[in-house]
Amino acid sequence: MNIKRAIVLPLVAIGLASAPAAWAQADGIAAGAAVKDTSGGAVGTVVRVDGDHLIVKTDRHEVRLPRTSFTAAQGALLFAMTQAQLNAAVEETKAQAEARVAPGAAVTGAGGASVGTIEAVDAEFVTVKLNAGGAVRLPRSAVGAGPNGVVTSLTAAELQAAAGGGSR
Repeated sequence: MNIKRAIVLPLVAIGLASAPAAWAQADGIAAGAAVKDTSGGAVGTVVRVDGDHLIVKTDRHEVRLPRTSFTAAQGALLFAMTQAQLNAAVEETKAQAEARVAPGAAVTGAGGASVGTIEAVDAEFVTVKLNAGGAVRLPRSAVGAGPNGVVTSLTAAELQAAAGGGSR
């Protein structure tokens, strides 16, 4: 009996260890899964699974949403918002983020250090007045709204070098 238990228990443990992978497939949460609203209307398609989040493609946006926001049912994933509501929420969030990139906003660089403030913004460029002196004109895509203001992936040293290189 002890020998039988010694063989069976490891096999059960191996089966349980592989259960999460089987569960992920069985619940319908995988790339390519259809996402529908609670009335059955198309919301989008799962592009990929990113840990506890799903990347869903609507007709206009790719959105990262918590896995817990979905319920598997009848071969699709149900989501509480319609495609129009989800698109509107994404666009509202983007507009709020864009509004934060404005003159006077603090800019944080790579590593979280304050690098300066925004002096001017247009459709293509953002001019940042650097804390160390000078200013640098960056492509609009080089900055974005962060949790505590505007962020860039550039360091203070890189921005200062760009300012000293004749930018502005």
